[in-house]
Amino acid sequence: MKLLAIDGNSILNRAYYGVKALTTKNGEFTNGIYGFLNILLKLTDEVKPDAVACAFDLRAPTFRHKMYEGYKAQRKGMPNELASQLQPLKDLLRALGYVIVECEGYEADDILGTLAKACGDAGNDCVIATGDRDSLQLVGEHVTVRLATTKMGQASSTFYDTEAVREKYGVTPEKLVDVKALMGDASDNIPGVAGIGEKTACSLIQQYQDLDFLYDHLDELELKPAVRKKLSEGKDSAYMSRALAKICCEAPVDTEPAHYLRGEVDHPAAASLFARLEMFTMQDRWKIDGSTVPAEAAEPLEPVRAVCDPDNLLEIITQDGKADLLVRMDADGEPSALAAWCGGTLYLTRGTELPELLRSGLPLRVWSSKPLYKFGYRNQIEPAGIAFDGELAAYLLSPTSTAYDPLRLAAQYGTPAPPVEGVLLGDYAELAPQAAAIPTLFDRMEAEVAAHEQGKLLHEIEMPLAQVLAVMECEGFSLDSDALRAYGEELDGRIESLQEGIFQHAGSRFNLNSPRQLGDVLFVDLGLPAKKKTKTGYSTNADVLESLRGKHPIIELILEYRKLSKLKSTYVDGLLKVVGPDGRVRSTFQQTETRTGRISSTEPNLQNIPVRTKEGSRLRAFFKAREGWRLIDADYSQIELRVLADISGDPQMIEAFRSGEDIHTRTAAQVMGLPELMVTPEMRSRAKAVNFGIVYGIGAFSLSQDIGVTVAEADRYIKGYLETYAGVKRYMEETIRSARETGYVKTLFGRRRYLPELAASNKVTQAFGERVAMNTPIQGTAADIIKIAMIRVFERLKKEQMRARLILQVHDELLVEAPEEEITLATIILKEEMEHAIQLKVPLEADTNVGDNWLAAK
Repeated sequence: MKLLAIDGNSILNRAYYGVKALTTKNGEFTNGIYGFLNILLKLTDEVKPDAVACAFDLRAPTFRHKMYEGYKAQRKGMPNELASQLQPLKDLLRALGYVIVECEGYEADDILGTLAKACGDAGNDCVIATGDRDSLQLVGEHVTVRLATTKMGQASSTFYDTEAVREKYGVTPEKLVDVKALMGDASDNIPGVAGIGEKTACSLIQQYQDLDFLYDHLDELELKPAVRKKLSEGKDSAYMSRALAKICCEAPVDTEPAHYLRGEVDHPAAASLFARLEMFTMQDRWKIDGSTVPAEAAEPLEPVRAVCDPDNLLEIITQDGKADLLVRMDADGEPSALAAWCGGTLYLTRGTELPELLRSGLPLRVWSSKPLYKFGYRNQIEPAGIAFDGELAAYLLSPTSTAYDPLRLAAQYGTPAPPVEGVLLGDYAELAPQAAAIPTLFDRMEAEVAAHEQGKLLHEIEMPLAQVLAVMECEGFSLDSDALRAYGEELDGRIESLQEGIFQHAGSRFNLNSPRQLGDVLFVDLGLPAKKKTKTGYSTNADVLESLRGKHPIIELILEYRKLSKLKSTYVDGLLKVVGPDGRVRSTFQQTETRTGRISSTEPNLQNIPVRTKEGSRLRAFFKAREGWRLIDADYSQIELRVLADISGDPQMIEAFRSGEDIHTRTAAQVMGLPELMVTPEMRSRAKAVNFGIVYGIGAFSLSQDIGVTVAEADRYIKGYLETYAGVKRYMEETIRSARETGYVKTLFGRRRYLPELAASNKVTQAFGERVAMNTPIQGTAADIIKIAMIRVFERLKKEQMRARLILQVHDELLVEAPEEEITLATIILKEEMEHAIQLKVPLEADTNVGDNWLAAK
């Protein structure tokens, strides 16, 4: 039999520090648990054990503490973020069928040693999994050690048998105790012999076998006088250190391997824990059935019998007056199946029923409304009855989640889906379990949204916006493919020319896209100063190349080559791949992706078209209006600073915006104590960097890098700014204080962002949380305002019965495509609705331009 013996505390510790901070929406830290489970899965796959024992330390003192008062005395306790994960991990391991082993007075190491010895004595194999090298002393004929690590979330382990230990340390495993007796162990506060380090300790044990022989023949051995003196004076400490370092193999624990066979998985308990920890991907990897009733449920749920393909679904729903709907869409956005809860019955039917339901105007609570609006728009149906969107509600309640799924959310909110009875085939088999979850889940989420005072945010911003985005996705943006293709050919020629120039400077041809080959050319062949070298070679990332500007003409060519290559592959080739048969590009606008409430764009990302470089901005020229139409571009002016002025209530900033002054010039004048006429462009530029950087928590060092001044000068700028705008300083301080008390910050419209980072013991993590706390209400409110503007523009154009359409949003910028005869009115509408989206203490301003293509309109 093969036993896998796991050092629980050690593996959890390694996992915690190897995985970036992860938390649930309620601020419960989970990165240690996530990393531990990753390691356990990998070990199980590699070792294929018959049985598994998970050993953990108890908080009670051990026999070593009684032997030596200073044992581990210098160790700080676990950070709260790690300690809080210990019990949930144990609960989860038990639910997964694993046996937890603890023994008062003994450490997990001693439990591992006892199990390993028992296995060896019985001829069984034992594999010890730990992050602590102390266990290497246990390696033997039947005992091996896997030193587990987690880096960047990836689990790995190093295998040690007797030969591997001897190769690394030059001694047999059991002699490692004698090595530690001499060198000590700072982490455990084992003193060893003063002045004897690891190299000397290993050399002494290699030559003289063990501590006893060394001290029995101390006067006879050929030792340096200084070493002999240290050994002589440290004898008592050496023997005590050996006793402390030696793992006890006689702890009073169950040593029968068969008692550590993995038991049956408690699916309800495991599913409930995974749901609480919001580890749904990990739940899938452990093959835990998330549809089971949580263990804490008072009694099993009554099964639901599905009615398949009813003849009169619309009539049934009309009689009841409302329904909860879950629709399955195919790859083309057409409904393949739908489920409707009505009057306590689950109805499953084909997607052909959807048009009638959308036309009926009946109140429908749906899982995701945007696909329904898209379907309606393509089929000239106005879905007027959508009353609730479960996916959008889930996003508002937990904006940091990576995915939203009815079954998982039902488990998370403690509203498990009842089992569904009946013969369910095809789409119905997949649809039914999820549909069974939605009525009670929707009820719970509606209550949560109300409790969080987010009802208006959901019903007046997010849900109406879903329809706007649906229409934008259907409309798309016309692309001049021929011109773009010609531009790509131009780039190919320039890229090839750059390559030849680079090869000429290098004196040889090589793979320019290979960091290793490029590193060898730059730092070996050309002898340029290398910044850093890794196992795979010299780093040639953007920062390294930027630091080498001016040191060799090849650098400028490489930087230009990379810039043009990215333009060609990402944008030219990428856009040409996704242009539709009608010559239009259709992006997907994600409404539930960002933590601040901003809309994102994917496949392709039209919000990421480069604009800061001359080459990149040329791409906008290929996005054009259709024949006989033009584009109107409107951009909010300094919206985040205007929101800051409103939220902070700072009188100086409010007055600057109300009077129409240039805020950056005024800031420079006030901070530097100069008349505005004496403010130079450089001074204004520096003031602009402070204005925009201050709510991102910019520090003196970062500001100094941005504006090219000393850290001391940058510090004076920041202090001068906060003295000038005392209201902003007060806002920053009060926001952080409030966030610490409540655990979250919110926008003017009630959008929340939870900040568990503020409770972290790590100062760097805390500082990040503070920066986010200061910035989120500003950026999030600005995102809410642009959403309101989109809704108002959309509804106004529809009310005026215009053909003009909103086709794109890029953060603070909106783009409308309008026929020539509607340009004037559409421009007025766009500007009016953006500037009146909300009444702040300062005016909102939107600048508009018209052009035949995006670049001209900008």
